[in-house]
Amino acid sequence: MTDMNMMGKMTFYEERNFMGRSYECMNDMSDISSYMSRCHSCRVERGCFMVYDRTNYMGNQHFMRRGEYADYMSMFNWSDSIRSCRMIPMHRGSYRMRIYERENFGGQMHEMMDDCDNIMDRYRMNNFMSCNVMDGHWLMYEQPNYRGRMMYMRPGEYRNFQQMMGGMGSMGNMRFMSIRRINDSFY
Repeated sequence: MTDMNMMGKMTFYEERNFMGRSYECMNDMSDISSYMSRCHSCRVERGCFMVYDRTNYMGNQHFMRRGEYADYMSMFNWSDSIRSCRMIPMHRGSYRMRIYERENFGGQMHEMMDDCDNIMDRYRMNNFMSCNVMDGHWLMYEQPNYRGRMMYMRPGEYRNFQQMMGGMGSMGNMRFMSIRRINDSFY
């Protein structure tokens, strides 16, 4: 696979059904309004992206892979348009994440290397408050079986989910119940 094919490419359209002005994106964009006043449909030609309903990668998030989204607002039940997006780089290699029962890596710890459709069933944890993503890119979901609102996690330390999500509106009280790796099957 060439480097060009590994890069993401997404085209935003001002109106539903790919109408109106468009803007092509191949990297992270913290504020789409710098390029267009609104975005109501999009096409992902290559790669995967996380889109957000607020600027600076805040607010509700949705994962988008290759495909056409003629009216994503209805699909995702959003009342506002996409305001920012983050390209998710393709990861080749191992996946590793540690989840912790309490903030600042306290309490019970479990190391994950694969998907988990139900944190409670597997680890007997009804919630976790911090994590350390060592390898790979992950999606965390608020419900078991990879359902509900989600959050994108890239390599790094996440010491306090409640504090981190406090600026994300309704996501501030979210609990994560399932976790999935973003691997080749998404591309």
